[in-house]
Amino acid sequence: MQCIQITFVHLLFLFSIFCVFYQTVIFIRDKNSHGQEVSGYIDYAHRLKIEDFEVYFSGKRRLLPKPTDMSFYNWDSHIAVWNSTPNYQVIADNLEGLLFKYKRDRKILNVDPKVPPGDNSTRIPIQTDLYIQAVIFDHISRRKT
Repeated sequence: MQCIQITFVHLLFLFSIFCVFYQTVIFIRDKNSHGQEVSGYIDYAHRLKIEDFEVYFSGKRRLLPKPTDMSFYNWDSHIAVWNSTPNYQVIADNLEGLLFKYKRDRKILNVDPKVPPGDNSTRIPIQTDLYIQAVIFDHISRRKT
């Protein structure tokens, strides 16, 4: 029996195909080009619309969080930034921690690994050698257009 190994880049490509059905949030923690540890949550559908992902799909560049993403934290400089996107409202001042509210169906995505992610959402930890940590959160909107 042959086993097919799917890389994180292949997984990103597959999620881009299903972006119509799923609203995906990607958490990545890794070192940037300056050797600083950074982490953040990326609204995948939004980044796909505003950025050419060919460099990520081809492996020329690694996908890393940016200060313009839903959340960004530089562990060395202690800079924390969060931004709402067309798809998600960031709720950063909640007692439960960082939350994202999907604007279309108003469901909450809880990214705390100790609690369920929320209604119609799944958390998928990714085992990869490309990043220190990677997690994919999928949310299926039940609201009709």
